[in-house]
This record gives sequence, C-alpha cells and structure tokens, in this order.
Amino acid sequence: MKIVFYLLALPGRVRVAVRLRPRNAEELVADSDFADCVELQSELKRLKLRKNNWDSDTYEFDEVLTEFASQKRVYEVVAKPVVESVLEGYNGTIMAYGQTGTGKTFTLGRLGEEDTAARGIMVRSMEDILSDISPENDSISVSYLQLYMETIQDLLVPGNDKIAIVEDPKTGDVSVPGATLVEIRDQRSFVDLLRLGEAHRFAANTKLNTESSRSHAILMVHVRRSVKPRHEREASISSLDNGTSSPLVKSLRPPIVRKSKLVVVDLAGSERIDKSGSEGHTLEEAKSINLSLSALGKCINALAENSPHVPFRDSKLTRLLRDSFGGTARTSLVITIGPSPRHRGETASTIMFGQRAMKVENMVRLKEEFDYKSMCRRLEIELDKLVAENERQHKDFEDELERIKVEAQNRVSEAEQSYSTALENERFKYQKDYLESIKKLEEQWMMKQRMHGNLKSEVQPRDYLDKNCNGEGPTSSVSEEVSEVKALLQKEVLARKSAEEEVKNLRNQLAQLKRTEATGSTEILKLHKMLEDETYQKGRLEEEIAMLRSQLLQLSLDADETRRSLERSEPGKVSNGLESFMSQARRPQVRDSGNGQKAYIAKLFEQVGLQKILSLLESEDADVRIHAVKVLANLAAEEANQQRIVEAGGLSSLLMLLRNSEDETIRRVAAGALANLAMNETNQELIMSQGGITLLSMAATNAEDPQTLRMVAGAIANLCGNDKLQAKLRSEGGIRALLGMVRCGHPDVLAQVARGIANFAKCESRAYTQGNKSGRSLLIEDGALSWIVKNANNEASPIRRHIELALCHIAQHEVNAKDMVNEGALWELVRISRDCSREDIRSLAHRTLTSSATFLTELRRLRIEC
Repeated sequence: MKIVFYLLALPGRVRVAVRLRPRNAEELVADSDFADCVELQSELKRLKLRKNNWDSDTYEFDEVLTEFASQKRVYEVVAKPVVESVLEGYNGTIMAYGQTGTGKTFTLGRLGEEDTAARGIMVRSMEDILSDISPENDSISVSYLQLYMETIQDLLVPGNDKIAIVEDPKTGDVSVPGATLVEIRDQRSFVDLLRLGEAHRFAANTKLNTESSRSHAILMVHVRRSVKPRHEREASISSLDNGTSSPLVKSLRPPIVRKSKLVVVDLAGSERIDKSGSEGHTLEEAKSINLSLSALGKCINALAENSPHVPFRDSKLTRLLRDSFGGTARTSLVITIGPSPRHRGETASTIMFGQRAMKVENMVRLKEEFDYKSMCRRLEIELDKLVAENERQHKDFEDELERIKVEAQNRVSEAEQSYSTALENERFKYQKDYLESIKKLEEQWMMKQRMHGNLKSEVQPRDYLDKNCNGEGPTSSVSEEVSEVKALLQKEVLARKSAEEEVKNLRNQLAQLKRTEATGSTEILKLHKMLEDETYQKGRLEEEIAMLRSQLLQLSLDADETRRSLERSEPGKVSNGLESFMSQARRPQVRDSGNGQKAYIAKLFEQVGLQKILSLLESEDADVRIHAVKVLANLAAEEANQQRIVEAGGLSSLLMLLRNSEDETIRRVAAGALANLAMNETNQELIMSQGGITLLSMAATNAEDPQTLRMVAGAIANLCGNDKLQAKLRSEGGIRALLGMVRCGHPDVLAQVARGIANFAKCESRAYTQGNKSGRSLLIEDGALSWIVKNANNEASPIRRHIELALCHIAQHEVNAKDMVNEGALWELVRISRDCSREDIRSLAHRTLTSSATFLTELRRLRIEC
C-alpha cells in the first residue's frame, strides 16, 4: 500500500535550443558556391534564416549552438537543468527533433568510448545521476524502447514486442508496465545497456544519411530516492524542549520516497521521399515516421494555441509524450538543423516546430509517497530485533539480579560480623573509660570530702556525673543548628520552584513567538507569490496592448496609403483582387514569419496571373512599380517559378528596370531578383546574352547604398560560377565591377565580392586542369590579387573562407606562382596550410605548396618548413 501526494506545482515553459550541424563532405562539394541558408548569432540567442539573397527571417531561442559547440556545452545548456530537476523529484524530458542526418542521435546517444569528449546526453545524464544518489537508500532502473511503425518494442529484449501503453484514469500518468526494467549500479553497466539497445534499433541507408534511424528511441530512467521528512527536524526540536525523545514514535512514521522519471527521446528524422530516395519497405517506414511526427506537431500546435482539444490519441508517440508537452514534466527540446540551402524548406519547418514548442506551458509537480508496505517490513524487522534484545536483556537482568543478591548477602554477612566485632570493641572501650572516669571522680570526691568535711559534697559529684553521662549540655546546641539548616533548605526549595516556574513560562512564550513567526512567514510568502503573479500578468497585458496598438496603427497607415495609391492610379489598370492582395503584401512586418507573405504571394500569383504582375512594372505610379517588382522578386526566389518568369518576359523586364529606373529601391529589388534567377545555369546564359553583366556593372558603379551593392554583387557572384561565361564576363567588366564595389566596405558586400572571386577562381582552375586555358589568371590581370592577399585573413568568417579558397585555386597553377610570390601571397598560403579552420582548404593549401617548384624554392630560400 502507498499514498501519493503532490507537494508543489509550478508553471514551466518548454525550453528549446537549436544546434547547427557543420557541412558534411557532400555539401562541401555540392554547395561550395552558395552561402549557408542560416546565420547564427549565439550571443544574442538568435538565428537568421535566409529567404533569398536579399531578405531573411530572424528567430529567437533559449539557446543557439553553433557548429563548433562541444558535446559538453550542449549537455550543460540543454540537459543538465532537467537532470538536476529529476534528482530533486520532478519528471523531466529531453528530446531531439530535426531532419534526417542533422545530428540527433549524435547529440543524444553517442557513447564516446573512443573519445570521451564525444559522449552524448544519455551517457552524461547517467553520470550525473549516479554521482548524486546514495546506493544504500536510492535506486535507479532503466527501460529502453523503440516505436517502430506504430508498435512499441523492447530494445533490451527483442522478443518483447507489442508493448501496451497504460494510462492512470485518476492522475493521467502514462506507463509501459510490459517493458523490461533493469536496475543500474554503475556507469559501465549502463553503457553496455545502451550498446545492446542500439544494436537492436532499426536503421537504413538513404541518400540523406548512411545510418538513418527508422524508429523513435525512448530511454526511460526511473529514480527512486528516500528523503528526510519535512517535520522531522521540528519534531526533534520539540522533543528536546520537552525533555523527551521517543524512538518508538519516530519509527512509526512511514518512510517518504520521491519518485521521478527522466525520458530521453531520440526521434527519427523527418524526410522528403524524393530527397531520401526511399522505396519498398523503407518507403513504408518513412510514411510511418512522418505520420507520427505530424501527429506530434498537431498536438504542439493545439497546446501553443490553447485549444480545448489536444489530439494526443492520434499516435502512440504523442500518448507516450503526453506528460512532456502540457503535462507535469520539465521538458527541454533540442532541434537540429543543417546549413545546406538545398534543404531550406526542411530547416524552416524544423525552426517553426521549435518556435511553437516554446509556447507550450507545463505544470511541473513534485511528487512524494508514503510507502506503508516498506514501513511494515521495516517495523517487522525492528520488532524482531526488539524482541530478541528484550529477551537478552531480561536474561542479563536476571543473572545480574542473582549476582547482586548473592553479593549483597555476602556483604551483609560481612558487615554484620564487622559491626558486631566493632560494637563489642566499642562497648569494652566505653566500659573501660567509664570505670576509669568513675574511679577518678571518686578519688576527687574523697579528696574534697577530706578537705571540706561537708556531707552535701557527697551528692554533687554524683549529680555532676549523671549530667555528663546523659549529655544534656551539647544536645540543645545541636538542635538549634539542625533547625537553622532545615530553614535554609526550605528557602532553597522554594527558590528553585520559583525559578522552574519562570523557565517554564519563558519556554511557553518562546514557542508562541515561533508559531507567530511561522504564520507571518507563510503570509509573507503568499503575498510575494500574489505580487509576482500580478506583475507577470500586468507585463503580459502591457505587451499585448502595445502589440495591438502597433498593429492598429500599421493597418490604418496601410489603408490610407492604399486609398491614396488607388486615387492616383488610372482606372482599370489594377483589378479588385490585385488591389486587395497588394495592400496585404505591403505589411510583411505584421506576420510572424515569411510563411504568411509567401501564402499571399502564391495566392496573388494564382488569381491575378504573371502577365498582369509584369504589366504593373510599367505603371506610372512609383509605389505600384515598387510593390510589383517585390512580388516578382519573391516569386523568383522559388525555383519552380523561375522558368515561367523567364518565359513570360520577366527577365527582360527586370533588365529594363535596371537600365532605365532611377529609383534606388527598384534597382535594389531588381538586382536581387536577377541574383535569384542567376542561380540557374540556363538563366545565367540568358542574362549574359541580353547584356546583363554590363547593366549590373553600371549599377555597381552608380550605386552607393550597401544593400543595392550587396544584391548586385550577389548576382555577379552567381554568374562567376559558370565555366562557359568566364571570358565574356571578364571582357564586359564583371571582375572590375566586383573589385569596384569593395569601396563600400560593408561586410555583406565584401562577402558577396569574395564569393564571386572564389567562384571565378574555381572555374578558372577547372579550365586549367581540362586544358582549356593557359597563361596568367584573369583575376591577376585585372588586379584582384592584391585585394585577395589583403583580405585573406579578414575577421569576418564568410569573407575569409571564400578568399582562402580563391587563393588556393589561383596558386594551383605554376604560371601564377611568380606573381603570387611578388604580391606576398606565399605567406598567406603558409598560414592557411597551418591555421585554417576548414580541413579541406587547409589540405588544399598544403598540396599546392608542396607541388609547386617556385613555392618550394622560395620556402627553402626563406628557411620555412611547409
């Protein structure tokens, strides 16, 4: 029998951290010409997701972990607070969510047997739990399960499948009583357990991951801890005050046990079938995984929106995680993403999942139990000990009593004998003294009688002798002393009674003061809690009011602007449907993210049509032209729309705007749209054939705004990555335009310039290798080498990475070596081969140095080891 009670319930939001995986070998080759789709600002706990070359969305998380974050750092910010809560008696959940191949299993389940620094959250959590518990009083037990195609299977006992989920109708707690439960005593046994479970987990090889997990892995750690009763200290103080302490009363108190559960969930990765290449049975697995993740997303959406119904029963995964989202557990979620722009859609979906999870509130509760069954066993053992001790003490008492009785009888006999002897001796002594005294008195009396001859003197000695023998003289003084001692003793007794009464009164007053103080402290804590709740509610209301006011003001301004625009425009130019959607597209800042704007753009594209949007580019109203080109740029950001835009004449319209428009905003957005179209090889040739590089070079010369220069540089950088256009791009001033834009000095512009030079150098190096080029590099002829050397160690990571790559590609060919030595590039190549953070660039620089005769001669002359 056990009684469960909840001591404390506190609100706790789901904490979400995002972790970026570094580029893998495939992405280093396939995406080398393109920037990462995400930019992390770990100090501000922000993440930027690029929508296209000129716009991005910003998101905030509880923690933002870069690709260089260590496993220890990830554990401390994501899992350690949850583990500490579990040790205090709360339930806790740690979960990883993300696309296939982004590092969920690496983050959670890495054993780290070869490298201890690579240990994952599961191993590190158990290390902290084992170091904090007491093996004598506490216990830890573990279950390891997998959810495979909506079937719960035991990873520790593979034959134990189809495990049922049991839900307590009173408390709502979810459990799996059919799972194998293994008690853990040390870290070695736990690691062996994890290794056994991982060997039984389903995995498959896909295009996205060579070891893709095909099931959700769920590790359940049950912690049972004995705690000291809260009132035990007060009871011990009270017993000391009263002068009594009863061990029997203490033993009758039932033991208090805190039970908590840590759930670590390694979700299978979400994936798109066309990207993963799944087929056959692997395809069925992928469908099951996506269905369960979709059900989890629906539950989190409902909880984030405070919906009255949360569909937990749609999937076994959501039933198992019912306590983790919206329940009583302290939950920490880590979402894993990759940097590749090819998977931007999956990355955006993962980020939005994390954003919605941050809105979920849990009510964390501390649970304790009175374990009467355990107390009964303990009392039975204690009773047996007491009975045996009592029997032993009773026997010892009887033996001791018999020994004392015999000893007392011997002592009494000895005392009686000694007393009789002493009494007899004293009697003889006193008789002797008495006779001698009588004899002396008689002699004195005879002498006085002879001297005085008076008969009365015969009686006086006898009277004097009788008085001395009876002891009447000293008796009176002894009685007086006894009376005085009794009087003093009585006074002391009265004084002591008075002092005891005073001490008792003071103790009563002290107890009353303690009770009053405890009551006052409780009231103060309640008032503090009420004040904090009121302050929190007030802050939330103020934020909501401010947000509503800003939205109302923005709506009013947009309505006025739309009305004025319609009054100025010619009738019949814009249809009613287009007017409403244009006004919607003018306030993207009201949306939470780019998804809302994309939906409106897509709807506009479907209902109005591309030709009408292109016709608005020729409108006399500048505002209409600006919004039309923005819509066209957003459409061009999607690869599916690019061919339709080019076929409808959108490319020619954009080049016309770049040539004729004097509005800075229009030129900037048009250049951004051209940069998006220039990501396609076919479009690159069309842009060059229509004089696009000349127009972009003119825009680069005339523009001063950093954002416009960034768009122009991005478009030219994309064109630099086409092998067929190298000579024409250089002859029409593309390289000189890139170098001219460095005058701006803005980091974003410099990053695009560096990317363009790296793309050009890579294509040129490929032409050298294929035998299609000879002679010095065109970059050297156009004077780019000095700027490359100057910025090879730039503080900005994107600039430095592209410049290092360009420098290595130029140096690969002996015809450029002499110019590079003269410009000081050799020193930078040596630094790159030693200190570059990218291993592929570092090894490329090393191979370049060791394969060039010019470089080796110069290094030997300078006595530098490569």
